[in-house]
Amino acid sequence: MGSSPKPNNDAYQHVFVMRHGDRIDNFEPLWVSTAARPWDPPLVQDGMIRAFRTGQRIRSQIPIHRVFVSPFLRCIQTASEVVSALSAVNFDPNAMSSKDVPSIDTSKLKVAIEYGLCEMLNSVAIRRELAPKDGNFDFRILDLEALFPEGMVDHNVDMIYKEMPDWEEPVEDCRERYVNIVKALADKYPTENLLLVTHGEGVGTTFSTFYKDTTVYEVDYCAYVELRREVSSKDGSVVNGEYEVVLSHGQAGIRFSHDHFCDDPVISRTPV
Repeated sequence: MGSSPKPNNDAYQHVFVMRHGDRIDNFEPLWVSTAARPWDPPLVQDGMIRAFRTGQRIRSQIPIHRVFVSPFLRCIQTASEVVSALSAVNFDPNAMSSKDVPSIDTSKLKVAIEYGLCEMLNSVAIRRELAPKDGNFDFRILDLEALFPEGMVDHNVDMIYKEMPDWEEPVEDCRERYVNIVKALADKYPTENLLLVTHGEGVGTTFSTFYKDTTVYEVDYCAYVELRREVSSKDGSVVNGEYEVVLSHGQAGIRFSHDHFCDDPVISRTPV
């Protein structure tokens, strides 16, 4: 087993919540007609490239120690590209995908699949006629873990959500799940910076929850929200501050409006 990620020496914990890359069924509508798993589309090549380049951008800002990912294939593929960008031995700004990375440092970070980050399991997000008839989405975790670089998956991590939600999960329950999983993972690893790869609703919900009085209109592929909070040690235990939303240039693909004036803690990140 590889070594554990090095703890965060910063006074802050950073948590990135990111949407997956470009999914094939939005570019090839006939794909679903012959797909064995029409509810679980993969990425197109442009989605792979977008994911890798997003990983490079995050790497240039903050070191990531752990990556948690939804079990849907588009998220696994996104996370695999991001992980390659984050852990490449040599940073090459001209690299376009994991195929351009000759060597990976598996000690840089660890990866784990988390059911709590999965898509909304309802007909709002997945067309009813495409969902599995028996409600079993049949994620083969070992096969999905094999899509990551060898030695990168942390098999000692237990999922926060042990099971997938039931089909026709209410939207409000799903939004509550997204907020709960972000908080639970951050609290479990308070001295490490996290990247959570999930779905558009998860990113939008996270943004509007921690940047109150906002309405999110659109979340682009590979868009992300960055949260941070102060972390300190007192009497041998970790003390956590309140979450702040870090606004980057264009908020990395999240379009939103203010419902009315708010004074939530928000800081700006200079674009790099």
